Amino acid sequence: MSTVATSLLNQPREVERLVAGQPTSDGAGVKLNRVLTNQLQRRLDPFLMLDHFGTDNPDDYIAGFPDHPHRGFETITYMLNGRMRHRDSAGNEGLISDGGVQWMTTGRGVIHSETPEQNEGRMAGFQLWLNLPGKAKMCEPWYRDITAPEVPEFEHNGVKVRVIAGASHGVAGAVQRDATEPLYLDLHFAPGARFEQLLPPEFNAFAYVYEGGLKFESGCLVPTGRMAILANTPGSDGVRLQAGEQPTRALLIAGKPLGEPIAQYGPFVMNTEAELVQAVRDFQSGRFA
Repeated sequence: MSTVATSLLNQPREVERLVAGQPTSDGAGVKLNRVLTNQLQRRLDPFLMLDHFGTDNPDDYIAGFPDHPHRGFETITYMLNGRMRHRDSAGNEGLISDGGVQWMTTGRGVIHSETPEQNEGRMAGFQLWLNLPGKAKMCEPWYRDITAPEVPEFEHNGVKVRVIAGASHGVAGAVQRDATEPLYLDLHFAPGARFEQLLPPEFNAFAYVYEGGLKFESGCLVPTGRMAILANTPGSDGVRLQAGEQPTRALLIAGKPLGEPIAQYGPFVMNTEAELVQAVRDFQSGRFA
């Protein structure tokens, strides 16, 4: 773990609005908070969904996510606590545990399951959906397990930074994507610590606080369980985040918008309604991997 110098911003972004998310359940009744919903997909292009799950009650997670299909996007599961087994129709299998990441490109179609490998204790983490460009939606499925030690980390003025995707202060993340250039950081703040990240002004970006709280120079406070959508201010060069008076943990996520039509039917995300109809037909005909 190394220490890097502070990056200086000329015009940091401010908060456009705060989002609380919607309590819901998915899979076989797993309880979660859907932070990035369908209504925000165009505003936060290329990101389609962000779910936050976290509970000490096994009844909230034990049934997991039985076999279900996907086509046309990528899923990124980041496990804070617990153990989850992945199996899919392309022959991939893996186990993610504390601090690990599962990155899956569903491409032309895959059927997979996610099953908890624990009967007690805490299960917590996130699942992010990242869109694929139209030309890549029918690519071959791809899968990678990234263990906690494989996620690059560095220290930045009282902030531990885990770089899941993209790059921060010269440290490359575990995964890179050319089309959407996603940045996915997990930030662990000491009380009052400040973190700055350069961002192209056209990138859509948000911060989600899952412990403690963040504050912005405008006076905006972002408490636990809230997502701050960051304004795309012309001429802005990045974001400055500062923890409040308690230790804080937050995700900073940003990406290059695709600017393409979004047509979604549950686990299928394509560009047109006709492509959705074909996806359903292909799934029903057993043509997924």
